[in-house]
Amino acid sequence: MNPIVTPFFDEPTNTASYVVRDPDSDACAIIDSVLGYDAVSGRTHKGPADIIIAHVRENGLSVAWILETHVHADHLSAAPYLQQQLGGKIGIGGGITEVQDTFGKVFNAGTEFERDGSQFDQLFREQDRFEIGGLSAQVLHTPGHTPACLTYVIGDAAFVGDTLFMPDFGTARCDFPGGDAETLWHSIRKVLSLPDDTRLFTCHDYKAPGRDVFAWESSVAEQKAANVHVGGGVTMEEFVDMRTTRDAQLSMPKLIVPSIQVNMRAGQMPPAESNGKSYIKVPIDVL
Repeated sequence: MNPIVTPFFDEPTNTASYVVRDPDSDACAIIDSVLGYDAVSGRTHKGPADIIIAHVRENGLSVAWILETHVHADHLSAAPYLQQQLGGKIGIGGGITEVQDTFGKVFNAGTEFERDGSQFDQLFREQDRFEIGGLSAQVLHTPGHTPACLTYVIGDAAFVGDTLFMPDFGTARCDFPGGDAETLWHSIRKVLSLPDDTRLFTCHDYKAPGRDVFAWESSVAEQKAANVHVGGGVTMEEFVDMRTTRDAQLSMPKLIVPSIQVNMRAGQMPPAESNGKSYIKVPIDVL
């Protein structure tokens, strides 16, 4: 049984979110949602999430899961707002505890910040299964970009997060804490061992040079044949060398500071201070 997949692209963050629906019921899951955030003013807005909420309600859908492929460094998650409005359980990979431990120290989050993943409703492990109505979903642990990265395989569709981009753009960076290029190589091979006609849905698109439109869907066969970083006959050694060299030249994502602090808390803002306001910390000379 194969899902009905509806994408929602947020151009300010280049993020593709998805509503994944069981074709034989009203059950669905939401994957990699976005909360709008203005880095200059520190203001949030619910526009991208409200579009998804409207779609769910207009189609009479019932949200079973609100899923994260990983702790995003380039956008804030709208998971708590979606859960408040639509219900559903918030899930992420069990590697979140490693991310929380690492970035809890980076942002000096204090002892009140739990590092056990308890902010989430479900921590998934390799080969875990869960249901979306009559759809059976399987979890692949695909670290390398971050320790918590997962691929959700739902029927003939796989949601790969940042592990793979479109074939003409390549693969995820591996220079964040806990990232590793060789680990990513093995994760990608795991994804590319799925059937050739598996639909692959990526979390971001930046329009590779020469392409005029955004895109977020490919297939295993297309990735194996044409991915500019891992397609064809590229060896692991060649990939690791390319990825390491390329990552050393990349700047940090523009929203990494607010994104990590929010997303490691399952989309919740840092605890309010004595004046009732929440604050994002900016570590100096750390990232």
